[in-house]
Order: sequence, then structure tokens, then C-alpha cells
Amino acid sequence: MSRRPQLAVLALGALTLVSCGGGTATTSSGTTVTTATTATTATTATTGTTGTTGTIVNVWTAPAVDPTKLPLGDAHVSTTSSGVGTLFVCDAGNAGGGGAFKDGPWIDTTAGTWDSTQKIRVQGEHTWPTAAYNERIDNDQRVITSNGLPTAERTGTFPIAANDPAHAYDRNPNSIGEQTISVKLPVTPAAASAPACLPKGAIGVLKNGVAVFASIDALNRDAVAHETQDVCDGHPEHSGMYHYHDVPSCLRDATSGSSTVVGFAYDGFPIVVERDAAGNLPTNGDLDACHGRTSPIVLDGATVTMYHYSATQEFPYFIGCYRGTPVVSRAGPA
Repeated sequence: MSRRPQLAVLALGALTLVSCGGGTATTSSGTTVTTATTATTATTATTGTTGTTGTIVNVWTAPAVDPTKLPLGDAHVSTTSSGVGTLFVCDAGNAGGGGAFKDGPWIDTTAGTWDSTQKIRVQGEHTWPTAAYNERIDNDQRVITSNGLPTAERTGTFPIAANDPAHAYDRNPNSIGEQTISVKLPVTPAAASAPACLPKGAIGVLKNGVAVFASIDALNRDAVAHETQDVCDGHPEHSGMYHYHDVPSCLRDATSGSSTVVGFAYDGFPIVVERDAAGNLPTNGDLDACHGRTSPIVLDGATVTMYHYSATQEFPYFIGCYRGTPVVSRAGPA
């Protein structure tokens, strides 16, 4: 599948979450952010500019991906360096770790691809009325707290039931539990002198209160392809922390316009869903080695030009390495 480069002139995006009887999400800001970053970007023809009417203009130059033949990320994980389309991780994986024990029919190991349209989901749809997310700006810090439960999305039934078709591939025995997520991020994050590897566990948090992990399982395989997740692409780990390994489809599909900040990595840089005029997401060819770029986005109610990570449908999906310096955060059971 291919597409011709297109000029995108769209209204400023906004994240609209469909209420499912969930918890509360609040955002407050005492500061207007005007600009923030010294980060470098990939050398591509991708364009992000602000039009004369205040609209954001996105142009993607790389061909569109085929969701039925997405590249399997297993061979694109590195413990030594970052690279476009590569996930730079801090460890070689745990051979005895959990995760899917059998490849589903949506994975073609011979071709090295997987079909996202055929992947099964964990059954069940549960809401979380006690879910809570709070975000505020305190001088030069963005203070985020959450109890780790999704404020506006449903989750599946965990542990995975024996009569659930997903159980034939992944027998996740964990239950979803309330967590304590508390992090103070720089409002104006700066690029580090070199990219940093991504650890296991939480590497960021989305605006619906859910933690995001790097896009690999315990064995350093493509988690989005191998592991079975629920209706919103999430699942719990051993401590009960519900999490995503990408910007989940339920959030991506709820966005509109050219720029929607859906969360923050733990180095402070935003995680953004960006679209062109046709509604297409960027691809790896439009982004740098950490899966980001510097361009105008809508942040805290203002249009700013800064470095950010960008959601895609292909591995590593939303972040390939830390471009900034990660902060120490508290993320664990309540």
C-alpha cells in the first residue's frame, strides 16, 4: 500500500474520550508554555508547520503501512544503540518471563509480519468508577498523579478465563489492581547528549491514567503482536499494574485533528497522535531514532514547536528510546 505525499491543513486536535461510567480526569495549568526543546530530529522531508490561521500542517512522505502486514518487531530490538524503527532497551530479556506461550494465527513468522485486523482480544468489558488522574503545572514542573486505572475506557476480564479464546495463546494470570503513580516532569524538557535505553516497567503515563510500558514483553518480543490484550489493548502485569505497550487503538481512534497530546514519557516529552489531511498517522520513515520529531503540536492549550514522540501503527509504536533524561518516579501498588 502506498500513498502520495499530501498537505495537511487541519484544525487543532482534541482528545475526546467516550464516557463509560469511569473515574475522573482533571488537568490544570497556571503557566502558558510557549516553546520547549533543543532536541534534534531525523533528516527527512516530513513537514510540520503552523498555517496563517493557526492550524497545524502535517505532511508525511513515507508510504502508509498495511495493517494486515505490519513488520514484526522481534528483530528490531537492540541493547546497544538506537535507530529508526528500533527499540533501544536496557536488558536482553528474561527467558523465563511470562507472556504469550504460543503464536497466534495473526503472526506470520516466515514473512516476519503480523495482521492487526485478525488478532483476537481478551473478552470482557469492565469500567472503573474509582479511576483518577490529575495533571497540573507547578512552576517548571508538570505534576501527574494517577491510581493506574483507566478513567474513560473499558478493560477486559483478567485473569484470562480458560474458556476465553485468548487463553489458547496467552494465559495471563494477573488481576488488575489500583496503583500509585506519581511523577514530576519538566514542563520544558531538553534533549540529553545521547539517547537513553528503555527499562522494563512504566516509561510514561497517558492522560487516561494508565501507564505505558516499552513495546516488548519479558522475552523482548514485540508485545503488541504476541501478547493478547483487551478491547483497549491493555493488560495487567504481576503486581496488577494495568498498562499499554503502545498508544492503544481506543485512544488513537478517539482523537481528531492534526495534533492530540495523549500522554507523557518519563523524560517529560509529550506523546502525540498526529494526522495528515487524510487522517493518516506518520510511519517510522517520518520519525527519528527515538520515534519522535520536532514540529508544532497543541500543548496546554497553546500551539508550540517542540520535540515529541509520535504514535504509529508499526513497531516500536510510540517511543523507541528516551530522547531526554528520565526522571525518578513512583509507580506501583497503592
